Amino acid sequence: MPRPPGHGPDYEVKRQKIIDSAAELFARQGYAATSVNDLGRAAGLAKGALYYYIGAKENLLIEIQSRVMAPLLARARQIAALDMDALVRLRLLSESLLTIIFRRLDHIWVYEHDYRSLTGDSLHTLLSQRAEFEQLVRELLTEAVEGGSFRAVDPGLATLQFLNLHNHTYQWVKADGRWNPAQLSREYCSTLLRGFGVPGVTLPDVEEAAAAFKRDRPDLFLAPEPERKPAPAAG
Repeated sequence: MPRPPGHGPDYEVKRQKIIDSAAELFARQGYAATSVNDLGRAAGLAKGALYYYIGAKENLLIEIQSRVMAPLLARARQIAALDMDALVRLRLLSESLLTIIFRRLDHIWVYEHDYRSLTGDSLHTLLSQRAEFEQLVRELLTEAVEGGSFRAVDPGLATLQFLNLHNHTYQWVKADGRWNPAQLSREYCSTLLRGFGVPGVTLPDVEEAAAAFKRDRPDLFLAPEPERKPAPAAG
């Protein structure tokens, strides 16, 4: 949602706060069960004033999805293009995905549960972005097979294993709890790489290589931001 002509920076600050409030409400109540009046009360705005900032309720869902996919896909493209071992890139991609999850726990809940409420071009765009991210994972897994690090796993099934292990983290993790993205990524990738690995083949020291890369390129890794509230299950 671009800023309408003639509106200053305060307009954008307020709009971002409205999106924050909407993400919390949608995560707690579900998108369909959250009314415009609910959104207005949370933002301290009458319905007319709320529409001034958001245009339509679906625009909030579009913005929440974008807050997840835009940074994730941008970093995934950068990581996939690196001149590094495929296993190291998988490890870096894993941590980037988990970092987004930690930063946006309520957004991830909405992203996973309510994306079907999008319509038209917005739904098509999101599905295309999801497909591109999955394809980047699949290509790295395929590269690891072709390079001899992984046994001949089915790339489609291996992609689902990678995604399922990561994508359900939002259901139990706490942003200020025991784990952080780097720790979970290390554990997840240790399980995946050993499981996919060719028996008897020594895998590269992925953790050492990933740590060295993160020291050199901190711009690819955002620090997780704690959520103000945990995102409870809808319904």
